[in-house]
Amino acid sequence: MKKVIKRVLDKINKIGLNKILIPVVVILVVLAIAQGLYSNRGISSKKAGEIAINYINGVLAGQATATLTGDIVKESGVYKLQLKIGDQEMTSYISLDGKVIFPSGVAIVEEQANTNTDTNTDTNTNTTGDIPKTDKTVANLFVMSFCPYGNQAEELMMPVVNLLKDKVDIKLHYVIYENYQGGGADYCMSGGKYCSMHGIQEVNQDVRELCVQKYQKDKFWGFVKQINASCTAQNVDACWEGVASATGVNVNEIKTCQKKEATALLQSEVDLAKKYSVSGSPQLIINDTEYTDARTSEGYKTAICSGFNTAPTECSTALGTDSGTTPAGGCETPQ
Repeated sequence: MKKVIKRVLDKINKIGLNKILIPVVVILVVLAIAQGLYSNRGISSKKAGEIAINYINGVLAGQATATLTGDIVKESGVYKLQLKIGDQEMTSYISLDGKVIFPSGVAIVEEQANTNTDTNTDTNTNTTGDIPKTDKTVANLFVMSFCPYGNQAEELMMPVVNLLKDKVDIKLHYVIYENYQGGGADYCMSGGKYCSMHGIQEVNQDVRELCVQKYQKDKFWGFVKQINASCTAQNVDACWEGVASATGVNVNEIKTCQKKEATALLQSEVDLAKKYSVSGSPQLIINDTEYTDARTSEGYKTAICSGFNTAPTECSTALGTDSGTTPAGGCETPQ
């Protein structure tokens, strides 16, 4: 153990962190390795960020404040964090199980291998064999309407929707977070209660897409596809009506729904995201189980089809690699 800690400290010294950051990282690494602070199970990126910030601020004890300044993404088997401590910005990493936090340059694979920890196990990753079976598979894809990774996931899901049609229940849901401090009217509606990362127009569009999905289901995916192609989070309030008309969506019905049902629809999305511990866009839940394998149309189809007690014949149709793939990554909520 002493050799492991010494290797970590040697690498920290080479990075040249300031006098505040060195003891923070040293203490965290020693605690994580020597005491095993967290279980061996994988955790969500949101939870990993919370662990990192809480422990750093606890160690600093008022000397400085650590905050997250960007998205939390998986990279090379770890979570990558963009942090600001005092006036210094830095990139740090935390293991997928939350056991080890370290600055740029310290490789978790090497250190965990030397402590006989299995670095290749991520218990949050569910392969097609892990999906529970039911008579009709239910797939809930959570996105932010203008998260680029979410838009890519929507595009990947469309061939699956077109193939399986009403033999599967595939729905889009939207990542809304509550009471975002500092968001204000630029990011939130209902006095700050319902917020989205890319601004208030994204919240408005989330509502409109929920309305189309509820009342004009046959127009829904075409509407979403054209919104992705034609509008942005900065202009969608003015852009959406033209897209709706072009895709056959009844504009007045959607306006009525938005006016009367926005709060109820958004609260339902918040509640559902809490149920499944959704913290970012995209996240796919199949039969109440999170799917985190490769994001491809074929991967989505295979996982969804694996959830049937008796899969429909369409499941034998290969969508192929030309149906699309997208790299790992996502838009994480700031809470």
